[in-house]
Amino acid sequence: MYKLAVFDIDGTLIDTERTGVESLMQTVKDLLGKEISYDDAYRAFGIPSIKVADLYHYPDAVGFGERWEENFIALSHYIAPFPEVLPALERIHATGIATGVVTSRSHFEFNYDRHLHAMVPYLGHIVCAEDTVHHKPHPEPLQKCMAMASAALGEALRPEEVLFLGDTDHDFACARDAGCDFALADWKGRGWQGLPARYKFCNAIEMERLLISSK
Repeated sequence: MYKLAVFDIDGTLIDTERTGVESLMQTVKDLLGKEISYDDAYRAFGIPSIKVADLYHYPDAVGFGERWEENFIALSHYIAPFPEVLPALERIHATGIATGVVTSRSHFEFNYDRHLHAMVPYLGHIVCAEDTVHHKPHPEPLQKCMAMASAALGEALRPEEVLFLGDTDHDFACARDAGCDFALADWKGRGWQGLPARYKFCNAIEMERLLISSK
């Protein structure tokens, strides 16, 4: 039985793929003067901008992040929650299962997103990029979320009582190294992507059943 459900945001609860990928493509073009493919940019989807700057060998990580943020905001009209996610979160929350978020977004990016405003009451313990020294795929962000939930519940949660729901190999590695089960979000129908996740869900009903059926 899971006592804590932890969600990634981008690609798991909210469809930010086009905005995130195309804004990165534009950022690399702006700052490095070169074109990268959609598939190449997608591989960096969900990684903090500081690490992405290193990935593309750009020396000013802060400047890279600021430009990417500008381009992200300019393309934010493409962003939308995945279908029926909000009512599913409401029902999960109503069961008494603790909830949390582990995201590579900054707090500014998290708070700026109007689509998250309605979800926040059901998301519990929030861990953003600046809250930890290490980021996904390192387990520290998930471990911090577990510690926050444990303090709120008044009991030490065991890793096997936690389910992390995400959409990338970085999310999977974070869950694996924290000792938690992982559920792969497959909204786009890409399949298992070679990841030995315990579960895979393709819609909000399947996501909800993973947690409701564990009660």
